[in-house]
Amino acid sequence: MDFFELKAFLQLGSTLHFARAAEAVNLSPSALSRLISRLEDEVGATLFERSSREVMLTAEGKKFAAFAQSCLAGQEELLASFARTGDAVTGTLHVYASVTACYTIMPPFIKKLAAKYPGIHLSIETGDPAGAMPAVREGRAELAVAAIPDVPADFFDCIPVRTSPLVFAASSSGPYVEVSGSPQDIVSSVPLILPKAGLARERFDSWVRSRNVTPMVAAETEGNEANMALAALGLGIALVPRIVLENGPYREGFICHSAGNALGGYDIGFIQRTRISGTESVRRLRLAVTDILHNTRWQDSFGGDN
Repeated sequence: MDFFELKAFLQLGSTLHFARAAEAVNLSPSALSRLISRLEDEVGATLFERSSREVMLTAEGKKFAAFAQSCLAGQEELLASFARTGDAVTGTLHVYASVTACYTIMPPFIKKLAAKYPGIHLSIETGDPAGAMPAVREGRAELAVAAIPDVPADFFDCIPVRTSPLVFAASSSGPYVEVSGSPQDIVSSVPLILPKAGLARERFDSWVRSRNVTPMVAAETEGNEANMALAALGLGIALVPRIVLENGPYREGFICHSAGNALGGYDIGFIQRTRISGTESVRRLRLAVTDILHNTRWQDSFGGDN
């Protein structure tokens, strides 16, 4: 086995989805399946339970995942020690961020990190914002960008940098350009496109329960980009942070309906583990990132609320 095979194994262990894992490691699903079979033959154990409906790590697979993570951490530590000069901080920072976060929140952070710690390189995993905190909790990422929970767990160090209200987005050429009535009337009579999970969905569900409202749900998706794609088709109105509408590819072709004060806005920012641990190079990297996160006046980078 080699380091690439270990990375491919961990990617599948993280996603539990052959197509997504294969795409992430630039293999075809069949090639990834053969790679996993070779690993299983080499270690003499079944690492994944596979069926037509799901992929799950076996008990042996979980033990092998710990071994793979240890090997890759050792490789990174060794390479960092070779590249280290003087007191320079080097290494790879694993970041989890949504596509929207990549073009709204990440650029000022990357600029400041590169200027002060040029030896730190980024490896970014994109995905549904709801997956950000699990990625940090499970150790797949040292840093994530997402909506910050109203009451974060002590496990997380959260640094808010922008505030964005939740709104309903509709296609400017679709059937929902004009909606009227109270928020209760709108959500019970207009098809809604909602996130499957995350802070926005939690707030929405709590609000409709408190009002005893039955919403008309047209679709549930993973990620704001998927919400906007369905809204563009005229399927309904999509619940998204306004920052999504005001940046990137969504500046044109959509109109914004207020969600009122019921759902409010939320802080968006950086999330990392509170506890700094690991190898010496990992600790140095985490301390450098924490320096940037906590000693930057983010309001100067982003201005007022969005």
